[in-house]
Amino acid sequence: MSTIGLIGSGNIGGTVARLAVAAGHEVVLSNRRGPDTLKDLVEELGRAARAATPAEAAAAGDFVVVAVPLAAYAAVPAEELRGRTVIDTGNYYPGRDGRIPELEEEATTTSELLQAHLPHSRVVKAFGNIYFEHLGNLARPHGHPERSALPIAGDDAGAKREVTGLLDSLGYDAVDAGPLAEGWRFQRDTAAYTPLYVGEGWDVPGPDKEFDAGPGSPAPAREVRQALAQARRYRDM
Repeated sequence: MSTIGLIGSGNIGGTVARLAVAAGHEVVLSNRRGPDTLKDLVEELGRAARAATPAEAAAAGDFVVVAVPLAAYAAVPAEELRGRTVIDTGNYYPGRDGRIPELEEEATTTSELLQAHLPHSRVVKAFGNIYFEHLGNLARPHGHPERSALPIAGDDAGAKREVTGLLDSLGYDAVDAGPLAEGWRFQRDTAAYTPLYVGEGWDVPGPDKEFDAGPGSPAPAREVRQALAQARRYRDM
């Protein structure tokens, strides 16, 4: 089993941590406010979890999950992540993150920005296209008839194989969407974003919106592939 370092331990990071501990992994949690603020989550997760600084979590993880608002990506510790596989969960919300010209122009993607900040790491985009409650609810054992899939994107084939194995242990199949440049296919408001896992009759999630997410609905690999193929650039919507 692996040690998962988490830089950001909010909704997505905390959910990944819970799935990881349930699967037998160890987790090192961190956030920008300091280890003391993670006491309750560490107590919930038990002996397989501990809190640390972002730099310590980066150095400790076999995998490191970056689950911070996009505006904070430049604060992710780079040297401690040298040689590591980094899983990027980020999405671009201009109202939260401020306007980022290269993303507005669709000249790059969120994960490519993080990869440029971490030139000696192997960045794989994952987890950012599913609502955190559904991420926790829809995990199923390998071979389960209601197993869901999550898309991934990355430039390093070995890192994508590693992340595929991690997802399998957490309860998900992986669908390879291609290199990081194709990560836009499951970014905010695309066909492969959160509505894919919401199911019929429930409100579609959005930033800063209170809604009843429901239990979530399984999305097998074939549906994820179809949604990725249907994706449209913002400029074409």
